[in-house]
Amino acid sequence: MLSTGTFPDRLKYSEIKPIYEKGDKTQITNYRPISLLPVFSKIFEKVLYKRLYNHLSSNNILVKEQFGCRCNTSTEMAIYTLINNILLSLNTKTLVDGLFCDLQKAFDCVNYEILLSKMKFYGITGAASKLTESYVWNRYQRVVINDYSSTWKEVQHGVPQGSVLRPLLFLIHINDLSKSISDKSIPILFADDTSFIITNHDESGFRHKVNEVFNKINKWFYGNLLMLNYDKTYFLQFTTNANKENNMQILYSNKTIATVKSIKFLGLTLDTTLNWKHHISELYPD
Repeated sequence: MLSTGTFPDRLKYSEIKPIYEKGDKTQITNYRPISLLPVFSKIFEKVLYKRLYNHLSSNNILVKEQFGCRCNTSTEMAIYTLINNILLSLNTKTLVDGLFCDLQKAFDCVNYEILLSKMKFYGITGAASKLTESYVWNRYQRVVINDYSSTWKEVQHGVPQGSVLRPLLFLIHINDLSKSISDKSIPILFADDTSFIITNHDESGFRHKVNEVFNKINKWFYGNLLMLNYDKTYFLQFTTNANKENNMQILYSNKTIATVKSIKFLGLTLDTTLNWKHHISELYPD
């Protein structure tokens, strides 16, 4: 595999089993698809994963703003970075807000041509590039329910679900997001959870900067064939005054992003003043 740059075709077949979660059993959206790959595929992938990750680590390719699916990072570090930047701004009386974005099926929408071009840009060339290309293309899957199965269909996009390489390939794909807007905001990424802290000293420039950052974010997602879920993307302005009214609106393509008073971030409930009342009430509802 390593010398020829060819991933075995027989290991590129997966079976999808829908697992019921909740709600109406006749609605497809209430089922979670679980992908089952051949066991030998995992062994091959671990070899490839180790080599890819060593290359990315030794060359410092993965951005420091990415805290997900990496060694020596954690949700705690991502939470600390976010809260620390908010508190630093509040202590210096700087306007600060957060954009918390939700991607629609981000892992399943990765375009192979874009991913492979980025990998070549990051120095993954030669047999390694050929092997990665062989790994992502010509994959097939079918749905299995009890004793029934669909016909095999070719997978057109998306990093393979259930694979060892899935998280790492996605990190490579999204790696340049933070660099494209880091001059205007502080990105905090945890795999596909994308959040941005925006600061400014005066209110007139603040409104313009927030919308400028959101436009840049959308352009990056559009250019990389990913989509934001606007109904689950939120804007939260942090302040020391709980009674301060926030009249700011974020608009993009005739869509308005909802402004909220609190939001979940990696299991932690943040509110506008960081007083933790919402988080404590959720932990201890009685």
